[in-house]
Amino acid sequence: MKYGLCNLSVIPLRVEADDTSEMVSQVLYGETFKVLESSKKWSHISLSYDTYEGWVDNKQFLLISEDDFNSLEKLTLNLSSNFVDIIITSEKELFSICLGSHINVTDFLQHNYEGSSITGSQPKSRIIETAQLYLNSPYLWGGKTPFGIDCSGFTQMVYKLNGYKLLRDASEQATQGDSLSFIEESEPGDLAFFDNEEGIITHVGIIMQNNHIIHASGKVRIDRLDQSGIFNNDIRKHTHKLRVIKRII
Repeated sequence: MKYGLCNLSVIPLRVEADDTSEMVSQVLYGETFKVLESSKKWSHISLSYDTYEGWVDNKQFLLISEDDFNSLEKLTLNLSSNFVDIIITSEKELFSICLGSHINVTDFLQHNYEGSSITGSQPKSRIIETAQLYLNSPYLWGGKTPFGIDCSGFTQMVYKLNGYKLLRDASEQATQGDSLSFIEESEPGDLAFFDNEEGIITHVGIIMQNNHIIHASGKVRIDRLDQSGIFNNDIRKHTHKLRVIKRII
């Protein structure tokens, strides 16, 4: 088994070993992973944080030993908490990292980071505050950063920044937590899931106060939530059909 570490700001995770293949997620600075198989140019990996799988370009990560991988896995997860920050390499070169990057690896990489960070579990009341940091971030299928994010990447990153682990896709996240029967039972920070005509869960958002929801649809936005689903105030109609509400925290 080989092991890897993302030493760049953010790299694409693709369905197939091809630059033109669909991006299903992203790997942020400092994330570690197992290399399941590799070819001359591409590696099929499984992320340590959520076991999500995909292909990455071999030029975009650093191979590390099993001992180093195990040592990094034992470190307390420490995440960058600013929208964008700067890393300084040992060669005095600069590059930017995004909100939620794993900065607990900086010593290992001999990088310098002077920005703010967050670690450990935060009160549930912080969920909405963190979610609002992503407001107006454009929707990007497979995205996990303020410069492009999808609905489940958004919920996963918001929860991650507050010390709680969600799986990567909306359908996977819907298997977590406890189900609530009515919106009236929910509280800010709970998750609402939505399905398509085939009954497949395809969307997720974070419930706010006063029957509102913050979610990634076109951009990270705030809309009304009722028993039917999400009511988009801009186009004056429902856009997503409510399936279930889950309490994770």
